[in-house]
Amino acid sequence: MAEPVVLTPKGAAGEAARRAQALVNVAAIERNCARLRTELRSDAALCAVVKADGYGHGALRSARAALAGGASWLAVASACELSELRDAGLTEVPILVMGALSPVELEEALSAGGDVVVWNAGYLELVSEAGGGRVHVKFDSGMGRLGTRDPEEASRVAAAAKAMPGIELVGVMTHFATADDLKDEGFFAGQLAAFKSWAQEIKRRQPQLIVHAANSAAVLREPDAQFDMVRCGIAIYGMDPFGKDPAARALEPALELSSYVAAVKLCAAGESAGYGRRFVAEQDTCIGVIPIGYGDGWRRGLSNNADLLIGGHRHPLVGTVSMDSITVDLGKDDGTAELRGERAILIGFQGCERITAEEVARRLDTINYEITCAITSRVPRIYHRDGALCDRGLL
Repeated sequence: MAEPVVLTPKGAAGEAARRAQALVNVAAIERNCARLRTELRSDAALCAVVKADGYGHGALRSARAALAGGASWLAVASACELSELRDAGLTEVPILVMGALSPVELEEALSAGGDVVVWNAGYLELVSEAGGGRVHVKFDSGMGRLGTRDPEEASRVAAAAKAMPGIELVGVMTHFATADDLKDEGFFAGQLAAFKSWAQEIKRRQPQLIVHAANSAAVLREPDAQFDMVRCGIAIYGMDPFGKDPAARALEPALELSSYVAAVKLCAAGESAGYGRRFVAEQDTCIGVIPIGYGDGWRRGLSNNADLLIGGHRHPLVGTVSMDSITVDLGKDDGTAELRGERAILIGFQGCERITAEEVARRLDTINYEITCAITSRVPRIYHRDGALCDRGLL
């Protein structure tokens, strides 16, 4: 794992740091994609999912890194996400729009050359009315969202798509509900069996079709779920799809979220910090003020419920998370005042310590996806390649 790029308020690496910043290592995304490819059969394609602004990492930069790492497809959730990538120059790579699209969004997606998902005859007709294009038929094997649960109906939709003028049937697909739950009592296996039975018959009649189902968890859990293509999201950003430890999966977190110690002040016993006085010092200590808050995506539920890395050591977040700032307990050591101006790592590593998105997610009783997706646009993404800034990389 590469050492993180060091950007401090005092200036380093040719770039002054911001009040809060997300450093994204595009080389890590490339390596994660290359690592995932080692799990795949040689003929299975890797589709990199870059929806939700690349899970908070930046869609365009993440897409380019994923393609450099061996992905040959991209996937998004909306027409505007597709248009952003096309407008940025990614005009040749196939991009699957996986979400439901309104009629106007459907026209936008098709005009931008996106593949779209269909699941019944009525929606297929909407695609035809919008000018036609490339479609993937979705079979609901148990997720309970888009797709028909009836395999015979799904087959009829596929047959209609093949026969309809202006429509190109490109693939068939499903999505797993519990691939990330190793104690799912066989639900994942049941979904896989149901989809495989249906898809094999479709593939027998139309061998050119791309069959795809596996997300990141399914790729790492079950080789039989690969089919012709896999759709990986969370893992390409170096986060564990099982919510535990990325390192155990040989994945490299690509994002570091940091701020800095803007002020250090004494907090005497009985004095408080933050809204609602949710922290009251039991003894004399020093408080560090960090200019990041829920307006930046650092959730209020982390009040009195998180650690930060400062000076290579963990320090507890104390008091209520405000919109623009948080406070940490720095202790009463003689060198505490010298921490003013030091970097504060909220997600990332410093020295021998690390804080992962998975750790933050556990504290909030949520998933790592939500942690990085929640980082707001107020936090600039600064892109680097193992410490070397990417053409200033500030987007």
